[in-house]
Amino acid sequence: MATTRTITVTGEGTAEAVPDLLTLTLAVEVRRDSAAEAYDDAGQTASAVTGALRGHGVEESKLRTSGLNLRAELAWSENHGQKINGYTAATTLVARVSPPSAAPAAISAAVAAGGDSVRINGIEQGFRDSTAVAAQAQEAAWRDAEAKAARFASLAGARLGQVLSIDQRPEHGNPVPLAAGFARAAASEGVAIEAGSVAISAAVVVQWELESPDGEAG
Repeated sequence: MATTRTITVTGEGTAEAVPDLLTLTLAVEVRRDSAAEAYDDAGQTASAVTGALRGHGVEESKLRTSGLNLRAELAWSENHGQKINGYTAATTLVARVSPPSAAPAAISAAVAAGGDSVRINGIEQGFRDSTAVAAQAQEAAWRDAEAKAARFASLAGARLGQVLSIDQRPEHGNPVPLAAGFARAAASEGVAIEAGSVAISAAVVVQWELESPDGEAG
């Protein structure tokens, strides 16, 4: 019984598009003499920050709290041992801003509302719905796999037959900004955010049956 010859290749593809969503991560950190003061003041500051974001078009459903922490600030001295010097309350806020062009003004308003208690932990640009861009990346991965398989089949004196299996690999992490950066803007809008392009990658492993040039399998 003849053994069926096969070929298995991995195809990779990338698609790019202009992002229409920016995810902003802000931290509020307040240090006070007592735990209650730190906790209450952190809450008030966080409310002021979220209020500023809402005032700049960030919807309620696009705001969430992702962390809350209250800790004692400890110091140690040789004569007195460990001593509590105060308490720090911290919380993390995540805001999804769309379009990204609205982000500089929203960020400036949030920083002004929170003052020295606000930290910007980072931004990430992406898509409200990445389905279309992901589909383009998957199609590019398929074309890459098919081209590789046909090339190797030709080198082996064969041609591609039917597809035996398809295994889609997980996307290569989060969307990656391309040619993105920061530029100066008016003081009232803080730091401008250049959208650039965002790329989504895909990979697929495909197995084909190999046929002889006359069309017979094996």
